[in-house]
This record gives sequence, structure tokens and C-alpha cells, in this order.
Amino acid sequence: MSSCPLPSRISLNNHLFESGVSDELRHLINDIARAGKYVQNAIRTTDLGLAGSSNTFGEDQLKLDVLSNRIVKEELCESRLVCCFASEEESDQLQELVPDAPFTVVFDPLDGSSLVDSNLAIGSIFGIYSAQGKLLGKKPRDQMAAMYLVYGPRTILVYSAGKGTHAFYLNEVGEFTLLQKNLTMRDEVKTYAPGNLRAVVDTPAYRTMMDLWLDEGLTLRYSGGMVPDIHHMLIKGAGIFTNIGGSKYPKGKLRLLYECGPFAYLMEQAGGASSDGEKSILDIDIVDLDQRTPIIIGARGEVKRVAKILRS
Repeated sequence: MSSCPLPSRISLNNHLFESGVSDELRHLINDIARAGKYVQNAIRTTDLGLAGSSNTFGEDQLKLDVLSNRIVKEELCESRLVCCFASEEESDQLQELVPDAPFTVVFDPLDGSSLVDSNLAIGSIFGIYSAQGKLLGKKPRDQMAAMYLVYGPRTILVYSAGKGTHAFYLNEVGEFTLLQKNLTMRDEVKTYAPGNLRAVVDTPAYRTMMDLWLDEGLTLRYSGGMVPDIHHMLIKGAGIFTNIGGSKYPKGKLRLLYECGPFAYLMEQAGGASSDGEKSILDIDIVDLDQRTPIIIGARGEVKRVAKILRS
């Protein structure tokens, strides 16, 4: 019989261990969680100005973008568990760290950083793949785990390693402690978060969808940040988020690898659904690190309804 006392709180590490997550994956998730603590501190202490550089997609970088990327990269290096990584803020090539390590990590180190100066919630997003085989040619369904951190009044981490989706909050002593086990999406919609509303001009079906939501009396919950908006749905267990294509972004604005793939994995593990309008985001072939996709994500029935209306 073990002499370990029953824990007064369930830590992220303990939850991973008790859930049967492999030791290597457990250590990597803990290392990424530690990076999140340093990113949270950087948000609170760093100058908010431009860095004078742009990312690989030509977008201006804030100093926080550059710093957050460096923090995550350093933690991945230190873990010795990451063969390769791809960051939205860096090269459009996979970058090698430890050639014989077991994992490939893709990440957006600071999603929604343009919201920092207005003091709205932002986040970091991660997808973890096996390092076996090339990343290009895989699908987001091949992820071994996905996770995000949302930096708001509290810092919250949400992860899935294929056994449900679970939320943890950063407590006053700097430990991620279980907030909610097995987040569950009901087949219910009370709120909607519609991105890329400019597309209603040249996509009549999107305007039809907006009008339906207005007529049905749904509540608008849209901050302009993917992390807080989808986090709101996962915590509440209901809702719908959309970001479709249009004349400016015909293939959608959000990136499959760094944003849509990890969130689709987390959402579907919570019982929700995702779609590009035709099929699950998890079933899209990864052919480019900069690959973009429309995304409909949230309550299962509503995802099907939106996809059907947009196809019409």
C-alpha cells in the first residue's frame, strides 16, 4: 500500500500521470506549461511596442511576439524531447533541435498579441506530433496532444492527450491545478463568435447565417482573439466560432497547423465538432506550414448547420 497522502489539490503533473500519459509526453507538456508561466510574466512586464521585425508571413511583430517565441523555443530546447519545431513567428521551415527526440511541436507563441495594448485576454497554442515520419502529409488528427494557455485575469491551461479535454489554473504559488476535468460541449448554442465579418459582403450565405443568429436571439461573444473566444465556449460547454474565407482570404485567414488543428483536436475531444465547411479540420492533409483554412468549430449540431448553409 502506498504511503503517499491523498493530494489536497490535483496538479497538472499528477493528472497526466494518473491519466496514463507516457512519461516523455508528460514531461514535455509540463515543460510547455512552464514556458507559459514565463510568457505570462513577460506579458505583465514587457514593453508593448513593435520589435521592428516581421514574422515569416510578413506580419509586424511586437516585442512580446519575439520574446514569447524565444521563451518557448528555449523550453523546447531544454526539454531534450523535441526533434523539430515550427513556430508561426519564425521560419517557414521545420527547425531541428534534437535529431533523435520523439516529438515535433508546432505553436503560436502569442496568439492575439495585437490585443495586448487594450488589455484583453490572449493566449498560446500548441500541437504535439510524433517525430516519426514527416510532418507534411500528416493530418491534425495525428496529434498526440494539443494544448493552449489563456492569459487573462487568471492564467488557464487546457490540454488533451486523447483522453478528454481538461482545464487547469495557475495558482498563487505557480502551480497548474485542476480547474475542470473533462470539459464537455453540449449540443447547444447560446453564444456565437463570428470572425472575418468582412466576408458577409461577398459571401451571401455568411450574411444569412448572421441574420439567423440575430433572429434566434443568440448572444454575441467575440473579442477578436481565437484563444479567449474558443476557451469561453469550452468552459461554458456551448457556442459556435466561425472564421471563413472571403475575397481577401479565399482559403480562410487562420492557419491549420498553429491554430485550427490544435483547437479542433481539443474541441472534438470535448465532444464538439470542427469543419472547414466540407470535413473535419482534423482530416485536412497538412501540405504547407503556412496552410490556411476556414474554420467552423463548437457545438456539433450547429457546426453541421453552419457548414450546410455556407455550402448553399
